Amino acid sequence: MPHDAPDFRRRADLTEQMDEPASRDELRACLSDLARVNRWLLGYRPSLHWLKTVLPARDSHPIHILDVGCGYGDSLRRVERWAHGRRVSVELTGLDLSADTVATAAEATPPTSRIHWVTHDIFTYRPDKPIHIVISSLFTHHLSDVDVIRFVQWMELHAVLGWFVNDLCRDPTPYYLFRAFSRAMKLHPYVQHDGPVSIARSFVAEDWRRICAAAGLHSRDTVIRGFTPGRLCVGRRKPQ
Repeated sequence: MPHDAPDFRRRADLTEQMDEPASRDELRACLSDLARVNRWLLGYRPSLHWLKTVLPARDSHPIHILDVGCGYGDSLRRVERWAHGRRVSVELTGLDLSADTVATAAEATPPTSRIHWVTHDIFTYRPDKPIHIVISSLFTHHLSDVDVIRFVQWMELHAVLGWFVNDLCRDPTPYYLFRAFSRAMKLHPYVQHDGPVSIARSFVAEDWRRICAAAGLHSRDTVIRGFTPGRLCVGRRKPQ
C-alpha cells in the first residue's frame, strides 16, 4: 500500500479544495466536471431508486423535496426530469451554504425549470412550508460526525415522508480507482484532488449505524445500502 494511503479504519481529517475560497469561474469548471462524474458513475441512481419506493406515480398533490448541499444542482435537475416523466407533481428546493455555488446552479438550470434555489446554512434554515422529503448527495462527508448527527436530527424533525442520504463509501478500492480514473480523464484538478479525499472522509455502514443511533433512531428505522460504484446510502421512510 502506498506510503500516503489514508487509514480506512476511520474517517480522514483532510481538507477538500472545493471547501476553500475560489473564483466563480474555477468553481463552475470544477462543479461541471463533478456533474460529469455523477453521470458516468451512476451517481443519481440511488436517489431515484429510493424516490420510486416513496412517491406514488401520477400523484396530483405537490411533493416538496429539499436537496441539501445541492452544489451544481445536477442531482435536483435529474429528479425534476424523473418526476416529470412519472407525472409526479413536485416542488423542488435546492439549498447550499455558498452563494457562488447557488448562483452557478441557477445559471446551469434551464429557464423552463421551476426549481427554487436558496443560499442558507441548513442548521439555521426555517422552511416557510412543509418539506415532505429531504435528500442530499455527496454532502454529509463534508461534515464532522457531530454535525452529521445534527443533520440527521434536522431531517427527522422536518421531513414529513422521509429522507435519503446519498454519499460515498470509505474503502480503498474506490479510492485508488478514482485516483487513476480522474487523472486518465483529465478532470479538473480540484476533482482529481477532492475525489479520493472525499472517499477517505466518508463512511462505512457501522458509522451510519452509530450516527443514526446517536440521532435517536432505532436500527429498524433506516435502511443502509451500498450501490456500485462506491456509494453508501441511508434511507428513512417514515410511517404514515
